[in-house]
Amino acid sequence: MFRISFRQSMLAGFLLIVALLSWAAIRSWLTLEHFVEQSRRGSEQALQLSAAIQELSERTVDLERSGRQFMILEDADVLARFDDNLKRALGAIARLESMPASAVGTLPEEWRKAVEQLSAAVHVAPAGPMRASELLPMLSRINDVNRDLGVNGRRWIDDQRLAVLSELEQSRMHLTRLVVAAVLGALLIALTMSWWLSRPIDSIERSIKRLGENELDKPITVRGPADLRRLGRRLDWLRRRLGELESERERMLRHVSHELKTPLTALREGIALLQEEVVGPLDGSQKEVVDILQHNVVALQRQIENLLRLNAAASEARRLCYRPVALRKLLADVVEGRELQIQARRLTVLRDAPGVTRPLDGDKLLVVLDNLLSNAIEFSPEGGVVRLEAAVQDNTVRFACIDQGPGIAQEDAERIFQPFVQGSRASPTPRHGSGVGLSIVRELMTAMGGRAFVVPSKGNVTGANFRIEVPCEQAI
Repeated sequence: MFRISFRQSMLAGFLLIVALLSWAAIRSWLTLEHFVEQSRRGSEQALQLSAAIQELSERTVDLERSGRQFMILEDADVLARFDDNLKRALGAIARLESMPASAVGTLPEEWRKAVEQLSAAVHVAPAGPMRASELLPMLSRINDVNRDLGVNGRRWIDDQRLAVLSELEQSRMHLTRLVVAAVLGALLIALTMSWWLSRPIDSIERSIKRLGENELDKPITVRGPADLRRLGRRLDWLRRRLGELESERERMLRHVSHELKTPLTALREGIALLQEEVVGPLDGSQKEVVDILQHNVVALQRQIENLLRLNAAASEARRLCYRPVALRKLLADVVEGRELQIQARRLTVLRDAPGVTRPLDGDKLLVVLDNLLSNAIEFSPEGGVVRLEAAVQDNTVRFACIDQGPGIAQEDAERIFQPFVQGSRASPTPRHGSGVGLSIVRELMTAMGGRAFVVPSKGNVTGANFRIEVPCEQAI
């Protein structure tokens, strides 16, 4: 079955919109051209009609004058001038007759008949006073027809102008409807294409989010254009592959931890028997060797446990759970969890946080701040002060953990966030950690879209200043 691709779908949508808008533009252009042509033709006809009526009126005056003169003088030259004016008047009336029939009606024909009667009377009528009296009604009739021609011509021009204005208004309304229909059609096509193409993109986004949150049990199915469907199949392959890798990693860690713990347990039991001198008394050097073995076995067990903790933290970092978190209560819970260690070291922990609530992953932030406070307690001098601070700026929550210990060397500022890496400066008390606490901090902060870093010390200020920043939404 043929399916178009995402790019073909976008191109088809753009072409449809362009075709619709082009159709509207061409129709508008044709309508405008038609109106301009009609307006030009109407203007030309109005000018021709006005000019013909004006010329006919002037020729009629000349005709009447020459006719009256001939009646009095009976001169052949005057009669010739009469005939010449008659010929020109007939040319003007011929142009009027070529105009649209609705312009002046039958008046040109009436004028022609009246002029023919006048011409016959001038050429054949007897001379004398009776002759002039016979011509007066004919001249009066011609003048009446001229007057009617002027009135009808002006009326026709006014009607044409009104018709053009009416057609212009109709064209304007038609073009308005056409443009509105084209814009709405283009908008409908754009919305339809956006809806049809956004569904598979949203599905891909949700699938990627599930992959990032390690939800690998749900198959990924993407519907829509062919290339997005193909991308969905690749994502489903990636889901299966990640599931296989995750299973292999967890299985390997389980096997490694089991294989290490079993001989480690036997070693601890054997060392315990030696320390209790079950197999016989030990001299001083032998006890020292046994103590060294005991110390290293305990350290090895702690390394294994920390490795499992780091793996659990990395797996947990992919699952985010946001809920309203009160910043003051969060700091109070962190301090409460370390209260016994704080009292044992006679430390003072100062908390400073605004009384606001923000949507955050409180459980992970509790782990992060607990690791930072634990690190501060370990490196603080007995009776020292540790400050836990929280602040909100725009859509970011910032936390700080500041102690009075030896601080962090500049070359260690980034290294200490790597697994199993410890700073070069010694703590006031024997250290029991293995260097995974800060790597867990970095892992969880990265998962939440934030960051963790060390603020460099200024001047003679001592102590470590750890800062974390995590994005959040507005207040709830």
